[in-house]
Amino acid sequence: MLPPALETLNPKAHAAAARVAVFDFDGTISLIRTGWFDVMVAMMVEELSALGSGESEAELTAVVEEYVGRLTGRQTIYQMIEFAENIAARGGAPKEPLEYKHIYLGLLLEKIRHRRENLREGRAAPEEMMVPGARRLLEELSGRGLTMFLASGTDQPFMREEAKLLGVDRYFDGGMFGALDDYKNFSKKILVEKIIRESDFKGEEFIGFGDGFVEIEAVKRVGGVAVGVASDEPDCAAVDAVKRKRLIGVGADWIVPNFNAHNELIGALFPQ
Repeated sequence: MLPPALETLNPKAHAAAARVAVFDFDGTISLIRTGWFDVMVAMMVEELSALGSGESEAELTAVVEEYVGRLTGRQTIYQMIEFAENIAARGGAPKEPLEYKHIYLGLLLEKIRHRRENLREGRAAPEEMMVPGARRLLEELSGRGLTMFLASGTDQPFMREEAKLLGVDRYFDGGMFGALDDYKNFSKKILVEKIIRESDFKGEEFIGFGDGFVEIEAVKRVGGVAVGVASDEPDCAAVDAVKRKRLIGVGADWIVPNFNAHNELIGALFPQ
């Protein structure tokens, strides 16, 4: 039996009064960085294996996959902080987490270089590297007059560049915000609280969309509603069970594998 295209977890939830939409980027809109998880895990497992702790590669992979997955949605630096702690716990002398982050970004950018170049040079259509149905949803919410924000754990310059490559930057009239090297000055929680503090928007007027727990948690904390995108990248055709469990755990009101069930999702968010 195929999973539903839209799973409703909170039948009473709706966004009829919504004025603000907060979107995650990678895995929610963009697929440019699909494969980042494997790149990060491989880098970390290789270094941990070299410490000779006696753990098998499979055991170390399980350790790394747990915390990398758990911290998905937060800035990349937090995964690197935990990586450094794991090195120290096994008797190693870790580098600074920021140094590990830059090493990882170099590996990832090499892996996805052809995708960025294909978009930049017109050899690939943006929709080929987007979660299915994402653009139609952005058009719908923009047409309804919602103020839209992009909030990403990816470094801000790269995220903004890739949003432009996909042609989605124009939807985010509220702004596009990403990770900073000075990581304590940005988080999705900080952004949501700042929007409320500096505008007339109320927490219950927020909708959040994301594949990581952070954006869902940040929006739910202030009284908004949230759509969890539990997509099995890169196909984005079925629900990823691990993502689903994590998103349900922080209060997602709906779960989708993609945005192809447009009419059903819009009907749930904005009931007549």
